[in-house]
Amino acid sequence: MPGLRERNKARTRAEIRRQAMRLFRDQGYASTTVEQIAAAAEVSQSTFFRYFPSKEDVVLRDDLDPLVFDAFVGAPPELTPIQAFRAALRTVYQGLSPEQRAEEWGRQRLTQSVPELRARSLDALTQAMGLFTRAVAQRVGRQPDDLAVQAFVGALIGVGLAVLLDEDRDPSGYLELYDAGLAQLEAGLPL
Repeated sequence: MPGLRERNKARTRAEIRRQAMRLFRDQGYASTTVEQIAAAAEVSQSTFFRYFPSKEDVVLRDDLDPLVFDAFVGAPPELTPIQAFRAALRTVYQGLSPEQRAEEWGRQRLTQSVPELRARSLDALTQAMGLFTRAVAQRVGRQPDDLAVQAFVGALIGVGLAVLLDEDRDPSGYLELYDAGLAQLEAGLPL
């Protein structure tokens, strides 16, 4: 269990993000300043920058990917990579409250709607894919540069993006749709 200091830091980080997301919703991303976010979170600007290097990072920092990654790596070895990934997603997303799910959906939607965030999110996605590629390669006893491993990870991420990028999507069903898409992938993508 994390110590008091770590819990306090996590609360401060969460409050900065919560206030930032509220301000982005209320007045728009471009119109919101770091100064306004810090004031709303009741922290100094220097404290803001200790937690987030920039306003963009408040949105782009993905706190769930490391949890999914850890759950994937820790999945029982008898599971296939796609079964392990599906189990990891379920473990992480089912542990979220409805408010946390809504916050994550809002973060993802904002990332897709703001051009500079969308562009920078590609870098974060590339890094996440690299981590998962190495983990999948280790799980199946292949090299990370194996095309089959790379294509597999690209397909996993692609299913999530396909679900995410549907603007009319009901956010409450994201996990279920992602899982259904992964089931399609697992079945060989029958149409």
